[in-house]
Amino acid sequence: MDGLLLATEQLALDLFEAACRAHGIAPNRSIYYRCIGTRDETTRRIIQDGYGPSFPYEKVHATWMRAYHDHVLARPVPARPGAAEILALTESLGLKVALATSTRRSTAERKLALAGFDRYFDCIVGGDEVARGKPDPDPYLIAAERLGVYAPDCWAIEDSDNGVRSAHGAGMWVIQVPDLLPPGPDVADLGHCVLPSLDDVSALLRTRGL
Repeated sequence: MDGLLLATEQLALDLFEAACRAHGIAPNRSIYYRCIGTRDETTRRIIQDGYGPSFPYEKVHATWMRAYHDHVLARPVPARPGAAEILALTESLGLKVALATSTRRSTAERKLALAGFDRYFDCIVGGDEVARGKPDPDPYLIAAERLGVYAPDCWAIEDSDNGVRSAHGAGMWVIQVPDLLPPGPDVADLGHCVLPSLDDVSALLRTRGL
């Protein structure tokens, strides 16, 4: 969802950096980038490991999330290019579609509803509903189970490296449409499909005749 269907990743980054500065911390993007696609507890670990034990995580996180939620829960987030079109295409093709997100389910449902995308999903797996979040495969395995399909029969469309690792670990055929960053070397070595836009994914769906 975030960074693939909705243009939230740059917003989240900007607000994280503003929260750091508000508490006297110089932002470090290389640390932040490792958090993309992860849920809260993994984000916490990455940030605290990266900045060190003196980093005031609770204060920064509270400032960051207050500003972020004030934005994304009150008004629609702009959709990524091609998002509305690919969702309409999956509906017209009669495909089962699940959302596997690191975001808490209630927050994800609100974002989707504001964007007008909530009706397209047969099920949602939130980051608060799994024992292990991305990059572990649990979110995608549970999504396939809820759809009633075999995970290796699924296509997974992701923007982040952590999401790609999760879907690949679940045995799915993975398409990555990068947002803030291109695939890292270790993820590129997985040999998955990388496309520049969701419009290209739609074209691939049509080509495959699904």
